[in-house]
Amino acid sequence: MSLAIISPGRNPQVWIDALRHHQPDIDIQVFPDIDRPEEVEMALLWQHPPGYLSNFPNLRLISSLGAGVDHILSDPAVPAHMPIVRIVDEKLTWSMTNYVVMGVLNFHRQITRYQADQKRKVWDMSNPEIPVKVGVMGVGALGGDVLDKLNYMGFEVAGFGFSEKSDFPHPYYSKNELKDFLSRINVLVCLLPLTQETEGILNLDLFRQCTPGTFLINVARGKHLAEEDLIPALDQGFLSGALLDVYRVEPLPQDHPFWQESRIQLTPHIASVTNPLAASPQIIDNFNRLKSNRPLQNLVNRARGY
Repeated sequence: MSLAIISPGRNPQVWIDALRHHQPDIDIQVFPDIDRPEEVEMALLWQHPPGYLSNFPNLRLISSLGAGVDHILSDPAVPAHMPIVRIVDEKLTWSMTNYVVMGVLNFHRQITRYQADQKRKVWDMSNPEIPVKVGVMGVGALGGDVLDKLNYMGFEVAGFGFSEKSDFPHPYYSKNELKDFLSRINVLVCLLPLTQETEGILNLDLFRQCTPGTFLINVARGKHLAEEDLIPALDQGFLSGALLDVYRVEPLPQDHPFWQESRIQLTPHIASVTNPLAASPQIIDNFNRLKSNRPLQNLVNRARGY
């Protein structure tokens, strides 16, 4: 029984070392040099070539190398019956929350403005704080923790999701209440899973419903944002700025207009990065559960997309 790592463009050695640290005798094959495809029963994926899994006649389990699984679900060649698991890591939540809090505080205390003032030698003490009301789209483990921490810090918060919730600890708006949700906030954080329903949700129609001058933080997936709509939304005053960590094409192309736009802050998909040494025990556990036909951990609900 063999495990395959299929993650083009990334160095797989850190994953090999982490997995063998926990189970030294595990049989690992690595893309593109997989010479015994018939022995592969579990595949670890990140941005795999679409259709590539058809090379493994005895594949029984797919695992994402991160918390997201949209890169797997978007491949029509993935069999409908194939179980998919993902990484669940408290450190991912901790890192994501810290990143979002950083973005909120930056907007609240206008750090970017003062950095620009410093370069121009401008001393401007007016309006040192912007009152902030934060709305988080997507209130799973990550979004819920962001709301908890910001609420603890004294910020007014609200959550939005596509399902009804009767016992949510913060003000919550469901699918049909999007307009009301957007009208009460001025910092919009996207932490939605990427599904057919959420792809392109951050578009000009949505931005028009925002409180004028809203600040956007997207740390979910690049495909949530209609990128061609962002600069028009800034020009028309629907948004005042944006902090982006994810993009439709990564790395961001050199000729992309976001590079030159001072109102958009960019980071290279580093808000929350999976630690192989911390995540590998979950992979090993599911590998051994698969061998002994025991229930799998962190199983993805395909209907929900996560």
